[in-house]
This record gives sequence, C-alpha cells and structure tokens, in this order.
Amino acid sequence: METLNFKTNIQSSDDVAAVTLNLNNIEQVDGWNIDTAAPDKLLTVQTTDNRIANLVEKAVQEAGYEAELVSH
Repeated sequence: METLNFKTNIQSSDDVAAVTLNLNNIEQVDGWNIDTAAPDKLLTVQTTDNRIANLVEKAVQEAGYEAELVSH
C-alpha cells in the first residue's frame, strides 16, 4: 500500500464534505483523510497505485479546492 500526501486549502468539515464524493469515486483510492488542523491541511491518500496523484488533484480541484502532491 502506498501513501500519498497533498497540501490543500481544505479548512472545515463543510470543505471535507464538498470533496468527499469526488475522492470516493476514484477507484484506486483505498482510503483518505484530511487533517484540517495541520498547517498544510494535509490530505493523506492510501492507494495501491501511486500513479493516481493527478486524479486526486483533479478531484479536489473539481470541488473548488487546491491540492498539491508533497510526498509519496
């Protein structure tokens, strides 16, 4: 299992709710979490395919937020 970390501008539970459907619709995502208390509002994604970073970024952007891969 791979872990991808993204810096985001997701700040509240309402923001998390706004991206939930998009992230849940990515087949290769096995799980995810957003730490809105962290300075970088870190989105952590568990996957078996580390090539999906662009799909995650696009899913977050389609909900009106930003996501930038910071580590995997």
